[in-house]
Amino acid sequence: MADCGLDGGGRTAVELLTVLRAIYTSPLGDIELTGDATTLRGLRFVETGAEGGRGRGAAIEAAFRWLDLYFAGQAPDLALRLQPEGTAFQHRVWQELMKIPYGETATYGAIARRVGCRSAQAVGQAIGRNPIAIIIPCHRVVGAEGRLTGYAYGVERKRRLIEMEAAGALL
Repeated sequence: MADCGLDGGGRTAVELLTVLRAIYTSPLGDIELTGDATTLRGLRFVETGAEGGRGRGAAIEAAFRWLDLYFAGQAPDLALRLQPEGTAFQHRVWQELMKIPYGETATYGAIARRVGCRSAQAVGQAIGRNPIAIIIPCHRVVGAEGRLTGYAYGVERKRRLIEMEAAGALL
């Protein structure tokens, strides 16, 4: 079996860049996006109510368009340049998440098998460290038999995201 990344090693060096930040107001709450001029590095729900604008670089502009489509109930097909920071194992898991089709779910166990790891718990830890929520669709991963389990931004948000994708519009 492949390394399940439990040692936390393997981080890559991140060069010093100008970090750009913007707040996107979604039907499920404010979302903070971070990146540089060309890549998106972070997307997370925040509870700040902070103001943000769209003039924050091409990568964040593209992510705003992606989110507009997503929250309108469409499966965005825009190619975004993502650069999440993580271990080699985390990157394997996150790449596998990107293969889960819009409107569908997969179990932690299925993801573990696909990345060659015996531990669904290790996969869950990698998913929990996903720095680019929604776009790297960690919300599409469920427990055995479809049970909704943890989500960094609350199980209720996870439920609404899954239901929205199934219905094609935000409920």
